[in-house]
Amino acid sequence: MTALEDSSLPRRVFQQRALLTGLLYEPMRRLADACSRVWGDRPKMETALSEAFSNVPYCKFLYVLDTRGVQITSNISREGLLAEHFGRDRSDRPYVREALLAAEYSNKYREAQYQQWPYIREGVQAVDFLLCEAYISLHALRPSLTAVQFVRDTDGTLLGFIGADFALRDLPQAGEIYEEPRYPRRFEGDPFISDTADTKMRSESKMDRHLDTVLSVVEELILVHGVYHIILHFSSSQAILWVMDDPYRYRLLTIDELIDPNICLAYPKRPYPDEAVVPQQEVRKILSNLRTLRFMQGIFYLRSGSVNIFNGTVGLTFSSDCSHYISHDDFLKRDHTLWNNG
Repeated sequence: MTALEDSSLPRRVFQQRALLTGLLYEPMRRLADACSRVWGDRPKMETALSEAFSNVPYCKFLYVLDTRGVQITSNISREGLLAEHFGRDRSDRPYVREALLAAEYSNKYREAQYQQWPYIREGVQAVDFLLCEAYISLHALRPSLTAVQFVRDTDGTLLGFIGADFALRDLPQAGEIYEEPRYPRRFEGDPFISDTADTKMRSESKMDRHLDTVLSVVEELILVHGVYHIILHFSSSQAILWVMDDPYRYRLLTIDELIDPNICLAYPKRPYPDEAVVPQQEVRKILSNLRTLRFMQGIFYLRSGSVNIFNGTVGLTFSSDCSHYISHDDFLKRDHTLWNNG
């Protein structure tokens, strides 16, 4: 493997996930053993979760699910028990769907002693453990990650699952930025029916279909991972960004990378800079306004938008090929309908 390949974006994400698996597997496995001994007794399971909470590093919530994905304990947090989550049906959440599919697969092939689990170290597999794909949380709308440990009885029958939720921003991450690959890439923009302005209606791009996820990932990169300037090309579904760790080179993210919250694992965590003109709490507002302009009805809509937190400028390029550069505070104050008048 070359040095470039070793520092590539997919490789860096893989390395970070392997590191997390190694950190979480043993405490989750021990917790599963403790829960299996008291399975079905809610108070005793919650006691086991509470006693183990401090041993699961960086965890926000611990809980137990049955084999249908329904929660059978309270959430355990740093603040104690959150009883309102008892009985919650999590079966539609991506990490539970992933766990249920893995459980079905492992049970099917269990007699053949065939399981596809990650290695936590040479020769040792993380059996009955899943570090699920990252996702956007329902309430905080932030990139999050859940580790799922299968709980089995002494005969090996699946009883249920232990879930451990994490905010990606709380997890240990890369100390160095990955290296941008050097090969040509091409992105298609808006397909126009003709060159006549009257017929230039917005065509839905892949970024449009996943824009809420994209904006949550972008917000996290700006607030937590040292990205200070980003250009979102809504029409061609890609982004260009600059990071404080490597300010002279930009990085290009495809839509498949932008809709994968795992991407945040590849960027070192950095405090939001004191020198930034844009306050932290206004980053989401700016991104939300870009979303509004992108989805304006008619022939006038946003094709690309940018924000630089140091000079406090928002850049806008519209379907008319007209471009605007405006201070972030003026951008947030302005009535969106006025953009139709330039």
